[in-house]
Amino acid sequence: MASKLAAYAKEKGVKFFMISFTDLFGSQRAKLVPASMISDVEESGAGFAGFATWLDLTAAHPDMLGLPDPSAVYQLPWKPEVAWVAANPVMRGKPVDQAPRNVLRKLVDECASEGLRVKTGVEPEFFLLAPCGTKVADDHDTAKKPCYDQQAIMRMYDVISQVSHYMHDMGWEPYQSDHEDATGQFEMNWKYDDVLVTADKLSFFKFMLKSVAEQHGMRATFMPKPFQGLTGNGMHAHISVWSTDGKTNAFADPSNELGLSQQGYNFLGGIMKHGSALAAICNPTVNSYKRINAPRTSSGSTWAPNTLTWTGDNRTHMVRVPGPGRFELRLPDGAVNPYLLNAVILAAGLDGIRTKADPGKRSDVNMYTEGHLITDAPKLPLNLLDALRAYDNDTTLKATMGEEFSSAYMKLKHQEWDSFVSHFSRWEHDNTIDI
Repeated sequence: MASKLAAYAKEKGVKFFMISFTDLFGSQRAKLVPASMISDVEESGAGFAGFATWLDLTAAHPDMLGLPDPSAVYQLPWKPEVAWVAANPVMRGKPVDQAPRNVLRKLVDECASEGLRVKTGVEPEFFLLAPCGTKVADDHDTAKKPCYDQQAIMRMYDVISQVSHYMHDMGWEPYQSDHEDATGQFEMNWKYDDVLVTADKLSFFKFMLKSVAEQHGMRATFMPKPFQGLTGNGMHAHISVWSTDGKTNAFADPSNELGLSQQGYNFLGGIMKHGSALAAICNPTVNSYKRINAPRTSSGSTWAPNTLTWTGDNRTHMVRVPGPGRFELRLPDGAVNPYLLNAVILAAGLDGIRTKADPGKRSDVNMYTEGHLITDAPKLPLNLLDALRAYDNDTTLKATMGEEFSSAYMKLKHQEWDSFVSHFSRWEHDNTIDI
């Protein structure tokens, strides 16, 4: 059979392919393969030493091969002779079960076997920084309430418009970009899609945005909380379930007050049921908990949840139902692994549908000013260790995500936590030196 990627290279004038996979910590790893060799690599895979990445493998393991997926190839708009293609890691002919894209693919298949086709749309927030990474790139971006600042977004027009044009040309249907709630912070949006496609697009988007920012002498970051006192970077996800042909929204029910079907409420029930454990995936870094448990920011709001609650069209809760047939999970932050984000949504929602989970009572209070009135809702984990413990105790979610993945993820994330707590900080010195 003729190589699909070889045909793609001939049609598009591609000279090299980036065979890319994403590890457990969200780092993208790639081999650059000449187009003349892509037929062999498409069949056999590109070789990687898994131990050299954030996977739970040793130096003694055999080669891990990245098998490129021809359905997930994007020509680099800023360097058209190169194409990026998502790969599925395999070892000795079998999928590496801990690899994030494989985790998601398995859950997509599991959902499909039960007649569920899940689509997601994401809202990536990011900062454009000076190359040093310690201050925003725009010295004039100093407003106390900078959200939607038209002067500020036009000063960054060259970066934002370039990326938007690229998304349009690739058929992503970008529909809006804006200056966000912190100085130096922006958000770009494109149309929702099947979960695996959304995950691939988000991975490529992060790579593309960082590359374009570098071209303009800037540095883009998705770090959850890069500056104390400023709003952090979220990665809100809008979730809906469709018929297998993708034409009918199974979450939509016009007779319901919020426009959500019973199946939609059960899926939401799964999200709420596993909410504390979700934080280990949706908020995967030490820094993440500076965002979801932050005090009020300089703009007056964190725009991040701290409690397991859901609501209608109200942005102060962990989940909101902004319109018929979908709901928005506001827990994830910019550090979330694109594949694990979508995987854990499927895992929690699938369990919710299987068990007919009840999401509990809806709340419509302003959680930032009246949250104290909600006395029966659990608080989100206060730090990464608490989140890991919540995930470890959630045996159903662990099993649905996959035991090999869960074991590897927990092991490496506990190592990360241990590294953090063994770090000697300036705060310790300043607050203990005179004792």
